Amino acid sequence: MEDIQIEPIEKYGLSKEARPKVLFSKIGIVGCGTVGQDLAITASKHGLEVIFLEINEEMIKRSLCEIGKELDRQINHWGLTPSDKRAILSRITGTLSYEDFHDRELVIDAVRSKQRESSLTTRKQIFRNIEQHVSNECIIATNSSTLVITEMSSELKYKERCVSLHISTTAPGASVAEVARGLYTSQEAYDKIMKFAQLLDKVSIPVIESPGLISVRLFVVLLNESCAVLMEGVSSLENIDLTARASFSMPLGPFALADKIGLDKILRWMENLYGEFGNTRYIASPILKKLVRANKLGRSTLSGFYNYDSEGKKIVEEKLQ
Repeated sequence: MEDIQIEPIEKYGLSKEARPKVLFSKIGIVGCGTVGQDLAITASKHGLEVIFLEINEEMIKRSLCEIGKELDRQINHWGLTPSDKRAILSRITGTLSYEDFHDRELVIDAVRSKQRESSLTTRKQIFRNIEQHVSNECIIATNSSTLVITEMSSELKYKERCVSLHISTTAPGASVAEVARGLYTSQEAYDKIMKFAQLLDKVSIPVIESPGLISVRLFVVLLNESCAVLMEGVSSLENIDLTARASFSMPLGPFALADKIGLDKILRWMENLYGEFGNTRYIASPILKKLVRANKLGRSTLSGFYNYDSEGKKIVEEKLQ
């Protein structure tokens, strides 16, 4: 009887060179506040491995806890199963070191904005730190909407890999990603980010580099005008929101949406836009300034245009008959 020859099945598979390459499988996120958490969840849902950077272990634990709460909320609304939650969390880890971005194909800056100059200085340093620890092919992106990528990447060695990727995380069901190339951004990097946005099931909107892009510039003007209507006594806060929802199919009215975004964040947007364009339509309403001064920042402080309970649900005030 002839000897049976056994050949390894691996030789019949595709060679490493011939195997199809996945465009993105590992990403990094700098800052895991509300925006960073949403990015982490969205990316992990689509099978990507996510590492987010925070300033200390307490912030890492807090971010993971908030991510878990958001996934629980989605489970309660029949959007996920417990097994989905476990799978998503298994692909999200926190770190304190930029060194852990060494194998990332994309790193996104999602730190919370401050005043324009201090924010710009901080983000430039973040970009430099990222570049020191990633490969030359890794794309560096920012989720900032009021700072331009050209200025943020101006001190990097490989400026052509930098791009602006503003993914809206404010309104429920928001599916838009505004993608802006800077003066140095290569076509290859830009095309890859457009595909990345599509990978996350976002509608990719190409925009010319401009502070505020489209979404922020539209929203702050809407909010300012809503405040003006309220100050003039044309109608109540609740009815202005109701009009926006019923007339324009907005899931949230301008005041409720502002509370969700954070009034301090919106005020910074407007200050940045006014500083850039000098147009009076970007001067924040006195109502907005007053609330921020009182630390009534929206859902995060349980009080803004509306009041909220500990679970972030709007408190409906009972009116006397």
